[in-house]
Amino acid sequence: MEPTTPAPGIPGCQFASDNTAGISPAALQALSDASQGFAASYGDDAWTTRLSQRLREWFETDCEMFLVFNGTAANSLALASLCQSYHSVICTDVSHIETDECGGPEFFSNGSKLLVAPSHNGKLNPEDVRHLVTKRSDIHYPKPRVVSITQSTELGTVYTCDELLALRDVKKSGNLRMHMDGARFANAVAALGCTPRQCTWEVGVDVLCLGGTKNGLPMSEIVLFFDRELAKEFDYRCKQAGQLASKMRFLSAPWLGLLENDLWLSNGRHANACARQLAEELSKIPQIRLRGPQEANAVFAEMPPRWVAELHRRGWRFYSFIGSASARFMCSWATQQADIAALLRDIRDVAAQEGGDPSV
Repeated sequence: MEPTTPAPGIPGCQFASDNTAGISPAALQALSDASQGFAASYGDDAWTTRLSQRLREWFETDCEMFLVFNGTAANSLALASLCQSYHSVICTDVSHIETDECGGPEFFSNGSKLLVAPSHNGKLNPEDVRHLVTKRSDIHYPKPRVVSITQSTELGTVYTCDELLALRDVKKSGNLRMHMDGARFANAVAALGCTPRQCTWEVGVDVLCLGGTKNGLPMSEIVLFFDRELAKEFDYRCKQAGQLASKMRFLSAPWLGLLENDLWLSNGRHANACARQLAEELSKIPQIRLRGPQEANAVFAEMPPRWVAELHRRGWRFYSFIGSASARFMCSWATQQADIAALLRDIRDVAAQEGGDPSV
């Protein structure tokens, strides 16, 4: 169910997506500072150079980075760089590349097929990956080449480092590459309490699509290659796909603002903490059942469909997933205590009006 247009006067932020939040002040200030004077174009500027150096320090390895405008481009071009047209990519049935990118990965790879495995709370099971890799080896089958995971997942769960290591073992035995959709990577690192390297290249990730938009940036994602050989001529892919920014300093500078003093991680921790508080309060309402664990910044809750409709009527923005009675509430770096309190107040009011009877 699509959310309705919010009614005027509804206080606080809405919970449809962390995309709906504004720009983190530090990122906005960095963007403004970069606008002073003139600078070289197409990435030959001081901000992009500093960002590249900062990422190598951050991940503790000699990685290669490329800036693109959005997540669909990041995932699609990254996968295209790993695949030939006769290859396949293994992902879950709820992955963004399967459900929300309009065939972009297939288009930019000239036809690489997505092989879909069942989701286990949003995660890939190593045995399912192994099954798809070994299912067939004849020339009529699109040869498995990449395993693609999302961190944190589309269902708000987080792969542990041990789970990633298990996938790395399957990756090695199947001669695969590993791609990580990290649109909410900051939330995952905050939840895990590890360093960026410990949950990426150390556990087998070859390419990370590092998300900034959902963590306080105005736009831009980073495609980060931990194997520099895989990055050869990726700049040409970006150019051909319309993803080469002429004034690239305006993509790089906000990233530097976000990375300063580990603001990226603070933003992730804040969003996760807000989701945890919301989940705890929702679990106290008898007619609501949480769908799966709350580990990052998303809360999935099953509630009577009439409640969903009434909350939408009152102006609250959130999406319905996994059936019409399930709602996703997404918290962001900008979510405030007052926002959570206002949402809970309306939910409790709707419950009281129902007289405790959730039937439809």
